[in-house]
Amino acid sequence: MRGAHHVRSVAQAAIDRGVDKAELSKQLGAHHYIDSKAADPGEVLKELGGATLIVNTAPISSAAAPAVAGMKPGGTLIALGVGDDNIEVSATDLIFRNVTASGSLTGLPSTADATLKFSVLTPVAAMIETMPLERAPEAYDRMMKGDARFRIVLTMGA
Repeated sequence: MRGAHHVRSVAQAAIDRGVDKAELSKQLGAHHYIDSKAADPGEVLKELGGATLIVNTAPISSAAAPAVAGMKPGGTLIALGVGDDNIEVSATDLIFRNVTASGSLTGLPSTADATLKFSVLTPVAAMIETMPLERAPEAYDRMMKGDARFRIVLTMGA
């Protein structure tokens, strides 16, 4: 079809600690949920065929390290979450398996463009909470305590 976009079907896995986020992960599009308290994420990823891309959004950086063992050769780890600790990637993974690691706090314009194009091709939508501007201190407090669910957007007017 002329002008049609072709997207290759790719299995997506979400990794977290505990079973409480399993259902939400599936609602957000994950085909598989890996409970890192119950199983080794790297081993599970290997059983699933290996990960091409791991996006670490955890505030604990070292949480990504066990998953690296489950990456395919040439895989990429991108750190988006900022923690006080380090992500350990072995020289063996970097050299012999050609694994790459990078990070970004806000992303690049090209990344934002690719994200927007991807969202047009898939049923991706932001999950947000809204609060009126007058409740900004409350919203900030919820965010700092980690009680905010994804994003809080302040609204103005009616």
